[in-house]
Amino acid sequence: MSSIPTITCFWNVEINTPEAPRVLDARQKYLYYINNPINEETAVYKAHKYSDTELLELLNDIESDRVDRKRSFKNDAEKVRQAVCAFANDLPDHNQPGVLFIGAEDNGEPSYITVDDELLKTLANMRDDGNILPIPVMTVEKRILKGAEMAIVIVMPSDMPPLRYKGQIWIRTGPRRALAGAQDERILNEKRRHKDLPFDLHPVPSASFDDLSRGIFENEYLQAAFAPDVLKENNRSYKERMASCKMIVSTEDTTPTILGILTLGKTPQDYIPGAYIQFLRIDGTELYDPVIDEEEIKGTLIDVIRRTEEKLKSHNRTAVDITQGQHIVSMNYPHAAFQQILYNAVMHRTYESTNAPVRVYWYNDRVEFNSPGGPFGNVSVENFGRPGITDYRNPNIADVFKTIGFIQRYGVGIQTAKNAMIKNGNPEPEFKCNESIVVCILRVKT
Repeated sequence: MSSIPTITCFWNVEINTPEAPRVLDARQKYLYYINNPINEETAVYKAHKYSDTELLELLNDIESDRVDRKRSFKNDAEKVRQAVCAFANDLPDHNQPGVLFIGAEDNGEPSYITVDDELLKTLANMRDDGNILPIPVMTVEKRILKGAEMAIVIVMPSDMPPLRYKGQIWIRTGPRRALAGAQDERILNEKRRHKDLPFDLHPVPSASFDDLSRGIFENEYLQAAFAPDVLKENNRSYKERMASCKMIVSTEDTTPTILGILTLGKTPQDYIPGAYIQFLRIDGTELYDPVIDEEEIKGTLIDVIRRTEEKLKSHNRTAVDITQGQHIVSMNYPHAAFQQILYNAVMHRTYESTNAPVRVYWYNDRVEFNSPGGPFGNVSVENFGRPGITDYRNPNIADVFKTIGFIQRYGVGIQTAKNAMIKNGNPEPEFKCNESIVVCILRVKT
């Protein structure tokens, strides 16, 4: 059997395990369970689980807008992902999970598919493959209903609507899916509340709408964020588009958000002073050794990332071996490792209550990436870097990174960096972290 968790509605849960000593909100607890399957003997659940009887009632209720049925995933993969997006948006504001039955006809009768581990894993991967943004909260399990196997996908309503699948906002209108109209999108935007938002969606009261670059938004961000046909048919105003992308609070309140300032700000560091990278190239192995290159890399997050990548490339020495009759090119460090650690350092750092920058210090024997803010959510000092354990302090900044193309999939950055270092002949990355900082050390190839 698959080890994919089977918990469903998780709004009121206590987790009593040594690995989860902190007080977590409902969404964090739910994500903790997804990433950390828990033994029944060490966990106390106060959450409603759908019984077979309850699932059968939902399966047979063909008019419900909280239920969808698909004959198979293979033939309906796009529609399944659209359904997940629509359930997470929860336009009717049920504040209850949406249930998707894979292996059921439209009338609720079984289609008699085989539900194996491969199918369950494929369905579970929809959560973080980067096509649905922000990341939905969902679980997958196998049940036997009406004498047949079915895969049950349960999707929690998001506290950060609107969610998009491949740049399009999907909603439920009665028992059918549909693309959101302007009014639907406005309603979804209004569902967000400041007290429930992550810090990257908080407003920046001292900033104004004119502090955001329209050129960057329209010429770069929109082109990457939305499907071409959506942009072509979209007749929304500039402010409506900015609000939809969470760059401002709303069309009525055009105050820029933290996300807007960091992504589109003309002078982001005027409002978020620590949002830059301090780069040092040190000729030695200690901080007090001579500095041969120094720069404070400022601008939007996109500019900061790109310029830092160029700086890292310029210092990464390339060696060519022609002793065996062929040219063998090697570098002191694999650039792929630089990229993944850099993206993580900027994406997961805290931007709240600190003016500290991300520090990239290049010594003769190592490169250190120093990111303000310790582990977040269900990631702790003890489990940091463990495969499959992820959480997002800045989920909307993560969405921007995925949209622009800095990352292709969530939750694999550290492993990608590790694989690149090993392949290049370097030691594996080292991590040192506490409650206020995370440091990654990449050591030179010997």
